[in-house]
Amino acid sequence: MKVVSLALSRKKGMRKTCVNEVNLIKEHGIEGDAHAGPWHRQVSFLASESIEKARQNGLTVTFGDFAENIATEGIDWLTVPVGTQLKLGVTVLVEVTQIGKECHQKCAIFYLAGDCIMPREGIFARVLKGGTIRKGDEIRMVKSS
Repeated sequence: MKVVSLALSRKKGMRKTCVNEVNLIKEHGIEGDAHAGPWHRQVSFLASESIEKARQNGLTVTFGDFAENIATEGIDWLTVPVGTQLKLGVTVLVEVTQIGKECHQKCAIFYLAGDCIMPREGIFARVLKGGTIRKGDEIRMVKSS
């Protein structure tokens, strides 16, 4: 299980820009990201396998297009229960707080990509311990609910 892409954006509802590393702040989220703040959806995750499946279904998409902060490899997020804690890289610790989300209206991502898989296949977490993570960093489950 590893990090294959990192992305952030200054505005909500937009595709995110890919970067090589991000700084996560305890109980806040990714520094400089519009979704960061004192709530339960500080960081978003999406499986790179889900993005690839969207491509195979005819969408022209890449990392960051579904507004995910962290794209991963080797994790079936829909089987990871809320409350699971994950260590990202050397120091970062996050806790899964929500699986999927309800979209009340179609956002720019839906109109640009033709679909948005984040509400169905994305998960959200809060930051328990901050630090820097980079593309290629390992992800380990440290506590499963």
